Amino acid sequence: MPPIFLQWLSLVAMILLQSINGTNSNFPAYSSQLKHVLSMSQIQLNNLAFASDAGKLFGWLSGIAANYLPMWLVLILGSSLGLAGYGMQYLFLIGRVSNLPYGAIFFLAMLAGNSICWINTVCYLVAIRNFPLDGQLVIGLTGSYQGLSAKIYTDIVDVIYPSSDAKIAYLLLSSILPLIVSVITAPLVRVIKVMKTKRAKDAFIFILVITIATGAFAVMGSIGSTSSLLSPFASAVGMLTLLLAPLLIPLGLGLRHQIKQLAEEKVHIEEINNVSMDKMESGVKLDISEIVSESPSESFELSFSSTSEEFNGEIRESNNGDDRISETNEVISVIEEIGVKVMLRRLNFWLYFFVYLFGVTLALVFFNNLGQIAESRGRSASSLVSLSSSFGFFGRLVPSIVEYFVSRRKYMISRPAFVVALMAPTGAAFFLLLANDTSVLWLYISTAIIGVCSGAITTISVSLTTELFGTKNFGVNHNVLVVNIPIGSLLFGYLAAVVYHKEGNAEGKCFGMECYRKTFSLWGTLCFIGTFLALILYARTRKFYNSQRS
Repeated sequence: MPPIFLQWLSLVAMILLQSINGTNSNFPAYSSQLKHVLSMSQIQLNNLAFASDAGKLFGWLSGIAANYLPMWLVLILGSSLGLAGYGMQYLFLIGRVSNLPYGAIFFLAMLAGNSICWINTVCYLVAIRNFPLDGQLVIGLTGSYQGLSAKIYTDIVDVIYPSSDAKIAYLLLSSILPLIVSVITAPLVRVIKVMKTKRAKDAFIFILVITIATGAFAVMGSIGSTSSLLSPFASAVGMLTLLLAPLLIPLGLGLRHQIKQLAEEKVHIEEINNVSMDKMESGVKLDISEIVSESPSESFELSFSSTSEEFNGEIRESNNGDDRISETNEVISVIEEIGVKVMLRRLNFWLYFFVYLFGVTLALVFFNNLGQIAESRGRSASSLVSLSSSFGFFGRLVPSIVEYFVSRRKYMISRPAFVVALMAPTGAAFFLLLANDTSVLWLYISTAIIGVCSGAITTISVSLTTELFGTKNFGVNHNVLVVNIPIGSLLFGYLAAVVYHKEGNAEGKCFGMECYRKTFSLWGTLCFIGTFLALILYARTRKFYNSQRS
């Protein structure tokens, strides 16, 4: 296969993997039913949400594994953890497995949450290695699809299990779908050693168009879930079609390469024939087959230039029996290249840590509580989950679009400044939730804002980690950063659960604005503190980003 085909096919594989990897975002959809079946308090339910996030405490294990194991094996191991974690919970809830104590369910939820880190790590590292000039763009673009996970799972459940009592089916799908997709894409997620490649302008524009269309369709489907604009089946089929649409890019580029290669071979054979005829006329007998056999053999060396794809160098496929991460010719500017021990002694890391804690992590806790928030306002949890998923997708995509157009002008945008611009509206959105709105309009608007901003910061954080601390130890460094997710999930989620329980009735349920009023006030205040910390980080790194503009 042409190496350009394999390179872009790995991008399609990453899109498919990320689109089903956001299994933790399904928790709000079935949390109320889980609470009812197990007769849990709100605090116990919050602890299960924390358990899923707590799996990220051990996410660094996936980074270490990626340094020593083939990428396909890391991928299968990660999805197998999800099969065990979500699968056992599902079997317990349908009565196939009995006598599982609460502690065991907690552990299974943590195991399932850890599985997400393994798939993320594979996608991040393969993107950086296979697209050295556009690694950050590819990471953001593929990672944006994780924001669609909740929407994709909702579409499947609505088609296969239309009954409102079948929300436990989310657990079944969360256990088997990532493993199925991982097995299918494992041969494709390999490290292709790419050297001195130029950016593929038209190919990236085409895939950005497809990605934007996918997000627009997801938003329309989210609206359709409440106003019947689209049937569940039409929404599922449309989403599947758009998810597979990026396959057109590697197929088109591969076909173009084959046509060009055949044309070159034809010209080469004609030249050989001409040489043979000249020599035969001069009395020299020459076996054409010998000349052909001495012609340069097919290699992975490419050198061509066109409007749709530009390469000037070579692409080599890793054929050494595994796909371990190896050194490549990276073109990523970094402040310093350090390991995790040195990173933990840097002030920049702790500023970054708390910015993420008071931004993305707070948003994740908000999303984990969407089930109870919607219930307290008398609204459907699935519609809010679908809405947050769709807008989260666009949020993750925005930095990729900005990165693409800004980088082509040889300008490096300040990631901390970008984060500041996103943290401020997130804090404002939490205070908007305090509005006494009987139509819950502000609930939907705030959910959309938080989804967009937190999704964008999630994408930016991958680039920011590499720029602050380098690429060599990225797998471990970034997983250490996201340790703040389980910490914040426990702390902020527990406080929210205590307030909810205090305001609730004897049955443990709460209805009305007071259920989360104090919680939203606290979260908004913390988010504005995070905005201030992001400003400090911006001031400390401004010199580095200014130096990249020249």
